[in-house]
Amino acid sequence: MVYRLSNLINRDGEIIPQAIIDKPPSAELCFNQKDTDSLPPYDQLDALLDRHILEGFDHRALVKAGFDPAMVQSALDMVTRSEYKRRQAPPGIKITSKAFGVGRRMPLAQRWRPSFSPADSE
Repeated sequence: MVYRLSNLINRDGEIIPQAIIDKPPSAELCFNQKDTDSLPPYDQLDALLDRHILEGFDHRALVKAGFDPAMVQSALDMVTRSEYKRRQAPPGIKITSKAFGVGRRMPLAQRWRPSFSPADSE
């Protein structure tokens, strides 16, 4: 989505330098580090996170949808562990049905997990 938005912004001329768009995603914490060193490929991760965050799929529903169980567990653990970061972040624009601000709040205590799963309604 970020790449699509970047290209849309550049449709009438380069506002975002193309070198920035072409650069592989990186946390830039270590020399030569790339996000793919510790994360699944973004096409897989984005699809998983869309289902989890926007559609409310839990672990069981994501596995049932065809995602690798180990990838699901790892991704959901990272989302849960990172919740505190969203509480500290400044307000951002909302471009999907769920924003990472007041549009999506999870309790921070006791490793809370949502009790609803789309698979429960099937």
